[in-house]
Amino acid sequence: MSGTSEGPTPAADLVRPAVTERHIGTSPRMFAGASPGAYASPGSPPDAYASADWPAEPSASDGTSTGRYRAAFVTAPLAMAVVDRDGLVVTANESLDALLGAGANSLAGRIAADLVDLTSDTRTWHAYREVLRGRQARLRCTRRLKHPDGHSLWVQVTVSPLPPQEGAVLLSVADISARRELQARLRHLQMHDPVTRLPNRTLFFERLSAALEAEAYEEGGTGRIGLCYLDLDGFKAVNDTLGHRVGDRLLAAVAERLTRCADEAGYARATTPLVARLGGDEFALLVEDSTGTDQLADLAESVLRALQAPFDLSGQRLSLSASIGVVERRANGTTATGLMQAADTTLYWAKADGKGRWTLFDPERNAHRMTRQALSSTLRAAVERGEFALEYQPLVGMADGGVHGVEALVRWNHPQFGTLTPNRFIGLAEEDGSIVQLGRWVLATACRQARRWQLDHPDTPIFVSVNVAVRQVWDSDLVADVATILAETGLPPHLLQLELTESAVMGSAGRPLQALQALSDMGVRIAIDDFGTGYSNLAYLSRLPVSVLKLDGSFVRGFQYENVDGTAAHPNPADEVIVEALIQLAHRLGLTVTAECVETASQASRLRGIGCDTGQGWLYSRPVAPDRISALLTGTDCRQA
Repeated sequence: MSGTSEGPTPAADLVRPAVTERHIGTSPRMFAGASPGAYASPGSPPDAYASADWPAEPSASDGTSTGRYRAAFVTAPLAMAVVDRDGLVVTANESLDALLGAGANSLAGRIAADLVDLTSDTRTWHAYREVLRGRQARLRCTRRLKHPDGHSLWVQVTVSPLPPQEGAVLLSVADISARRELQARLRHLQMHDPVTRLPNRTLFFERLSAALEAEAYEEGGTGRIGLCYLDLDGFKAVNDTLGHRVGDRLLAAVAERLTRCADEAGYARATTPLVARLGGDEFALLVEDSTGTDQLADLAESVLRALQAPFDLSGQRLSLSASIGVVERRANGTTATGLMQAADTTLYWAKADGKGRWTLFDPERNAHRMTRQALSSTLRAAVERGEFALEYQPLVGMADGGVHGVEALVRWNHPQFGTLTPNRFIGLAEEDGSIVQLGRWVLATACRQARRWQLDHPDTPIFVSVNVAVRQVWDSDLVADVATILAETGLPPHLLQLELTESAVMGSAGRPLQALQALSDMGVRIAIDDFGTGYSNLAYLSRLPVSVLKLDGSFVRGFQYENVDGTAAHPNPADEVIVEALIQLAHRLGLTVTAECVETASQASRLRGIGCDTGQGWLYSRPVAPDRISALLTGTDCRQA
């Protein structure tokens, strides 16, 4: 009988010494040749062990207590043996013979530790010697043994000392194979998904955590780890339309294809990727000792190809696609949580990029996402802390070069990221609703400043233009806010212009349209920002209370005759035709036109020639602080063209 160690003996199975004596160093075989009297208990007579009464066979007429004990020992169903202090089997019962597959009475004189594999690990071997010496009360451990007929069995070995005068210990061996098999079946059920029979989330994270432990990659391999995080596109529709039974069968079919891909990827390699179902329609393929991103990319490509073929499920022919987030990195310094967060983020990118594809984790893109999250979480508090400020860009008359108005542009003086322009945070503010609070602050601040300019420069009144998000119309009473702010600041309504994007204005109906009409009736000017890039539904222009069109800068850039640095640039005749037509149309409807992104003198000259009313851009001024606008109003005009 040979055995393999299951591992170190649990601490709970090692009992404190009951008897102490002088420590004698031994080797695993030393007990076999030592003198029996050398390990007798202190205080016992030299022949105490030799005098132990263990008759060879029980006698039927033997009515002594020793005889009865001997009979009970021999016939007991629990496999047992008496082992002397040298570690040799003195006698064993029939149950132990049968359990180990040994012949009758063939165990006597054998080394007990070899029979039940007590020498395979240092801790167990040391504890066993301590019991033999009387320094420890008991040893209990679990071992996997090999039976002579070829099958394996799990046993629980217990070694307990007999009374001191016996000079021996009792070795008992219990067959726990059935219990271990039941535990293995229960663990398999606990660790595997019942629908696909793949490892479940629990087992996946157990394997992942083990792969990220230092000893797992320091002893050999590449020291890298990879993960393909998979989500089926549109799987919910299958459950909703065909039922969960069909959905479960589809998941099982997907699992088969993923397993096939993993087996092919693992061919001729040290390890095969682990395929697991993490829940719902999410799967993962874990690659230990990965060789780099190319290996993960090839695996992701093979998975996408495998899932492209239609699935035939009892007459139902289904097609689906998947999105995959791919992460590959060094195992050292990586945590299971960090790897899964990166994979989840990358899967989101794959979905956002169009689905049916795999996307590789990009640290820079992830840093941008983390920055967005950091900004989003502090937006509302930043308004209360006064971290925002306004700059103003002049709106210059094409005919006279004078400043007719300014556009208020908000800046976020972030304590961590520095000064941020609106494109970094306005979208976030619209998503979480903080645009209402921020927009109200911008409107009030801009109106107070415009009133100050009106009082300081009564001969050159200018209007202030403020951007308004459509969510401000829906989530707040914009009309009431504007009326209140105008009343508090004393700014005349005609010196306030509200800018809404073309897509927001052209699709207006119901409450937004009513709000725009009420603001127009109040005397506030309404402008369509970035005109020409959205719906461009000209029929709306005659029905909306709009007074200004702001042409998108892409049109203006298209017909410049020189670049900002002075080099030659060829104009696009089509852009000139479009801009001229839009200006003429706006004028026929009674609207004025402002051109954005005017950067060169040639652009300004051409815009003036085709009748554009005002211009805005770096040719005249970058966005500046309020005092710079005051200087413009008291000094010369902005005529640069």
